[in-house]
Amino acid sequence: MRLYTFKRGHKKSLEEIGKIMKDIFGNVREENGHLLSSFGALDRIEVWIEDGKMAAETKSRKVESSLAQETLKRWNDFLFRATGYTAKERKKKMTKT
Repeated sequence: MRLYTFKRGHKKSLEEIGKIMKDIFGNVREENGHLLSSFGALDRIEVWIEDGKMAAETKSRKVESSLAQETLKRWNDFLFRATGYTAKERKKKMTKT
């Protein structure tokens, strides 16, 4: 499980995050306050709000490299749209902590 902070002024509700997930991954359902989805190499994507941050847990599976690349592209797009931070900014934040 990984916690992602929201960029200032970019905080999203669980409902808004669900809409982003539907746009990017094509499917999403809510179960006990958690959003569940899957796409490509990500067998399970589970997202919820915890202490004002977005918590995400994923389960991966082995796939061909082109599908893995598309999955990574969509995952990064999802995180950017949900948190407001680019992959580069997220990496920088992770190395600071």
